[in-house]
Amino acid sequence: MYYAKGGDIQMAKIIYLEQVKTMSTTSTTFTETTVFDVAKTFLNLEPMTPKKLQKLCYYAYSWYMVFYEGDKLFDGEFEAWIHGPVNPELYREYRKYGFNEIPQEDVLPDEISNNPQLVEFLEHIHQTYGHLDGDQLEYLTHQEDPWLNARKNLKPYEPSNNVVDDDDIIEYYRGELENG
Repeated sequence: MYYAKGGDIQMAKIIYLEQVKTMSTTSTTFTETTVFDVAKTFLNLEPMTPKKLQKLCYYAYSWYMVFYEGDKLFDGEFEAWIHGPVNPELYREYRKYGFNEIPQEDVLPDEISNNPQLVEFLEHIHQTYGHLDGDQLEYLTHQEDPWLNARKNLKPYEPSNNVVDDDDIIEYYRGELENG
């Protein structure tokens, strides 16, 4: 099994940080957007495994709160599961695929396609993290404070439904942005 090397992770961060410097940081809340809309947007770009989809949705959720000063991309939360942050609703929707790829979506959800700024934001997330597979993204999240803090002192194989704290997410990724 191949895990992301430090260079891959650093490159993803550098690419993302360079791209977001050009984005507007005007506070905008997309209250009608759901985790399923975001997932279908990523699936519109490529077929992928549920694990990869979970991690892309997590990074979109996380970076959105940083750039839009605490506003949420969608209602919901991520839990610190063994394989990284997981949105339980999204998990239930796609668990039937197991380790197989979810087919590519043909159409963007209206809630996304009607907002070019949001489309651009999600494309930036995909450009930054989309070259990594689910295992590499899992490894990346396992190095980051929000997931580690939520796991507390659990052993790697112990299950958890501990919620990844939004304040931890904002603090950590804001720090990554500032120190990038």
